[in-house]
Amino acid sequence: MADITTLPEKPVKPRNAASLVIVDTAEDEPRILMGRRHARMKFVPDAFVFPGGKLDPDDFNAQPATPLRETAYLGTDSKRLARSLAMAAIRETFEETGFLLAKEGSVGDTAGPSWAHFRETGIAPDLAAIEGIARAITPPQSPIRFHARFFSCKADQLTGTLKGSGELEDLDWYPISQALKLPVIDVTEFVLHEVRNIHTSGVKRERPPLFSYRNNKPIIRV
Repeated sequence: MADITTLPEKPVKPRNAASLVIVDTAEDEPRILMGRRHARMKFVPDAFVFPGGKLDPDDFNAQPATPLRETAYLGTDSKRLARSLAMAAIRETFEETGFLLAKEGSVGDTAGPSWAHFRETGIAPDLAAIEGIARAITPPQSPIRFHARFFSCKADQLTGTLKGSGELEDLDWYPISQALKLPVIDVTEFVLHEVRNIHTSGVKRERPPLFSYRNNKPIIRV
């Protein structure tokens, strides 16, 4: 399991971030799109992760093609913040993988440079296609911290061709049983189990769980 723990002088404030867990159910065992972060990266180097990244101010201004469903909201986030996080997850997924979760629409004139491709091609994020499955907060002892929200969608809802940006190596579809054997951090392992449980039972938790830490030990709150 990848290590994210070093000791800063005092805890840093977590930054908002979002990931998109893309699930391919075409085979008996679900496959998940994941990639490995470069060894030179400061945060979880060499760890396998889902496409995603930190929330950009432009994500608040960009407009979606479809609204975010009530079932996709995560925890105590406001509707505005939840929508912006979902937008960030879709934008980051496109930037890192080449896949689009979008429909015909307009992101609006106030969307910044990071939304240029969407604006120029006349498409906007399809927020109605995603669900919220979990959130997590990096442990206090980490020098880089995120409050991450994990959304999910089905692979057959995507358009585009898989072509990594170079940020993630070994980008590919991994069966969940294989993904759990990859070098992943505890949060990613937890999310993979959540996805498998949802697929097996066909039921998503009414309230997405929060993976966090108390006294340097991971805890799960529902």
